[in-house]
Formats: sequence, structure tokens, C-alpha cells
Amino acid sequence: QVQLVESGGGLVQAGGSLRLSCAASGSIFSINTMGWYRQAPGKQRELVALITSGGSTNYLDSVKGRFTISRDNAKNTVSLQMNSLKPEDTAVYYCNLKNVFVGSLRGDYWGKGTLVTVSS
Repeated sequence: QVQLVESGGGLVQAGGSLRLSCAASGSIFSINTMGWYRQAPGKQRELVALITSGGSTNYLDSVKGRFTISRDNAKNTVSLQMNSLKPEDTAVYYCNLKNVFVGSLRGDYWGKGTLVTVSS
């Protein structure tokens, strides 16, 4: 069984910074893609950023240049450094892992979410 623990959300003023972290535990052999999604009230969940096992990254256009995703493969963690935050970044942020291999078993996993609130 794989468990995800997210941390780092909170309340910040516009222009401020937050760092989200997600740690995966369990008998994990490898993780292909690690990412962050967000869901604002009344809106669909959207991909914010992802990073592959090879280090390739992809970002939502509106966060490019402000957010940076990184991972530590040895510790099975993924982080999202968020700078120059805007009120429209307010959302619940979810950690997502795709193609997690535990032995020969493959699965995708979601964290429970952490709330980021950016005040104007």
C-alpha cells in the first residue's frame, strides 16, 4: 500500500511564496510521473505541474515562471515551489503519482489535498 502525505499549504498574501511537499511511503520500487493538481471552488481539477522520472517537466501556462516542481527519487518526494502567488492560485492542491510500481503491481495515487489561500 502506498500512502501520500502532503504538507506546506496555508494562507499567504499576494506576491508571497509557499512550498508544497508530498512524501510517498510504502514498498515503492519506482515512480514514473509525480505531479501537482489543483481545484478551486466551482472549477474542475487541473494539472499544475508534473515531473517525470527523467526530470522532464510540464507546467500550466498560468504558473510558468512562478512555480517550480522538483523531485527526490531516493526519498520518493515531490515538491512545488510557488512564488509570486496570486489570488487566482487559491485552491486545494493535490499530489498525484502515476505509474507507481510496488513489486510487479502498478498504480496511480492521489494525496488528500492541501489548501492554499492567497489573499489580495
